[in-house]
Amino acid sequence: MSNRFQELREQIMACRYCEADFGFEPHPIVFGNSQAKIMQISQAPSRTVHNTGKPFNDASGRRLRSEWYKISDEAFYDPDNFYIVSVAHCYPGKNPKGGDNRPPKCCADKWLCQELALVQNEIYILIGGAAASYFFPKQKLTDLVFQDLTINGKKAFVLPHPSPLNMKWFRDYPEFLEKRIYEIEKAVHETLGIS
Repeated sequence: MSNRFQELREQIMACRYCEADFGFEPHPIVFGNSQAKIMQISQAPSRTVHNTGKPFNDASGRRLRSEWYKISDEAFYDPDNFYIVSVAHCYPGKNPKGGDNRPPKCCADKWLCQELALVQNEIYILIGGAAASYFFPKQKLTDLVFQDLTINGKKAFVLPHPSPLNMKWFRDYPEFLEKRIYEIEKAVHETLGIS
């Protein structure tokens, strides 16, 4: 792990920039090392992840690992395999109208852009609309899910959020679970050297 990467990680973990907006102490979540093969970027940690400090330690994470990637927890939580981060590094709080608040864009502008420069991954996986729109603004999530993309000259894939609250999307686009997810699973297995 390079000194610059270690310094950046320590700065992210110490960040409390949004505390006044959140009304609670932020808990930045970052997992993996600078040589991780896959950089996975989602919207923001859930309340469960905020409380446990472990990314995707919830129903969405279980579906992502076992049903979509078809890899073990050990493979997913191997810091040499995955660098797991979000557009917003902290849980942004509950929205009174339902769901979680939108992730503050200032977080990605301050931290994620630096991580992108330092992590030497082979592929990117973006999860959910907020992550997709950060990299591909003004493009529809559904269109992006079915395209082969690149970020910084490396393969990139977009996934819908695996949340149980996202069931309507899966009903509307059955071809994702019928075909597209197998292409992404294959890319994950090839990158990790799983036969």
